[in-house]
Amino acid sequence: SPGGGRRVFSPAAEFREFSRRQLRDMERLFRQYDAGKDGFIDLMELKLMMEKLGAPQTHLGLKNMIKEVDEDLDSKLSFREFLLIFRKAAAGELQEDSGLHALARLSEIDVSTEGVKGARSFFEAKVQAIHDSSRFEEEIKAEQEEKKKQAEELKQRKAAFKELQSTFKQ
Repeated sequence: SPGGGRRVFSPAAEFREFSRRQLRDMERLFRQYDAGKDGFIDLMELKLMMEKLGAPQTHLGLKNMIKEVDEDLDSKLSFREFLLIFRKAAAGELQEDSGLHALARLSEIDVSTEGVKGARSFFEAKVQAIHDSSRFEEEIKAEQEEKKKQAEELKQRKAAFKELQSTFKQ
């Protein structure tokens, strides 16, 4: 990034093809298998993950899975690299017999329902991107409204409690 500073990774901004719910589900899955809680899935954690998903891989197979999306060449998967697996799966860029394809298919997240849209033309893709960003904004607004409603209810409960409390103080 310019100036040599670290760029902050924003899954929602970079992976617009996934809904907020899908991103949360993917993050939950990632954290579930990040046994070391270091923000990465290493070779042994990936081995365990694939075994639990019912698609055990050879040591070489696991290394190849990591290598396919390991952009920073640290031999482990960051959350961003983990999301790349689902992007590639949804775009049909993974070989059917690859471990990454098995991982994307066996995890509970179904990227094919809302995943990368195979738009026929540039303009269809543009229209879809505009629709996706407005859908994303609608989700944020709905969450904000829900938080406001909860805050207002809490405020009302506190006021009622103070009123009740004042009757006991007299």
